[in-house]
Amino acid sequence: MSLSFKTRDRHGYSVKFSPYIHNRLACSSSQYYGIAGSGTLFILDIIVDKLKLVQVFNWKQGLFDVTWSENNENIVLTASGDGTIQIWHLQQPQGPIKVLKEHSKEVNSIDWSQTRTDQLLLSGSWDGTIKLWDIFQDRSLSTYTSHENIVYSVNWSPRLPFIFASASGDQTIRIWDRRKTADANMVISAHQCEVLSCDWSKYDENIIISGGVDGVVKCWDLRKPNHFISQLNGHQYAVRKIKTSPFNAKIIATCSYDFTVRFWDILENKLLKTVEHHTEFVYGIDWNLHTPGQIADCSWDELIKVYSPLSGLSS
Repeated sequence: MSLSFKTRDRHGYSVKFSPYIHNRLACSSSQYYGIAGSGTLFILDIIVDKLKLVQVFNWKQGLFDVTWSENNENIVLTASGDGTIQIWHLQQPQGPIKVLKEHSKEVNSIDWSQTRTDQLLLSGSWDGTIKLWDIFQDRSLSTYTSHENIVYSVNWSPRLPFIFASASGDQTIRIWDRRKTADANMVISAHQCEVLSCDWSKYDENIIISGGVDGVVKCWDLRKPNHFISQLNGHQYAVRKIKTSPFNAKIIATCSYDFTVRFWDILENKLLKTVEHHTEFVYGIDWNLHTPGQIADCSWDELIKVYSPLSGLSS
């Protein structure tokens, strides 16, 4: 069974399940395909056989990514086309409780650390920089400038507290250790095109997955970074986002500009399932941390979908 919610004149960019509340998710969206207009953050609950709207927040420009706080169930953050990051409180609907502004161009990606008590935030931008934030401070803690093009994705390692990865239009994935230097510890020439997404294995600290404009998904072992360990072909167009399963080490999900979401076995190097329930670019996907096998996606066709595509597998 697939549940749907219509965002109505808002095109979905990113979706994220709450780490606290098993049936809650957030979706960041933009008017006019993110080219112009405002942005809207939707907070939804899964209630039996429907998606119920809990809260709506509006911002003056498009919202391109969303992440939840890991230490407060009511805090959710968004990344905007005006170079800002908004911090929202679900019990304060009048507007963001704080706005972080340092990036000079749109913010594509944000990610909240899951492995430390101080819970730091990363942001990646069209200005080519990555910034590290403590949201209780007004200025960023560090700025990372090694990338030579747009930073499309930033991701904390789920297993190593100080390590994070980034994917960029400069055709690389870069691995960073925030304790050591402002320069990347490792540069992987991942694709011969822009790299739009990367995600870490939840089970092996050395495995990271990348997706590019070439429609190809590649798996990398950081101990042997000069060549991918496997390659997954099938998407017709760019791979916009990758999410590794929190319940099964070999399962990943990918979404694409080819209107599909695909599910793969990275150990057997095979496609498990293709889901074709959108009529536009699919921009966002996320696994539910509380319900094995359940996933949400969002698309430019103004639909958010929640479903369990791999029945019989703990994915």
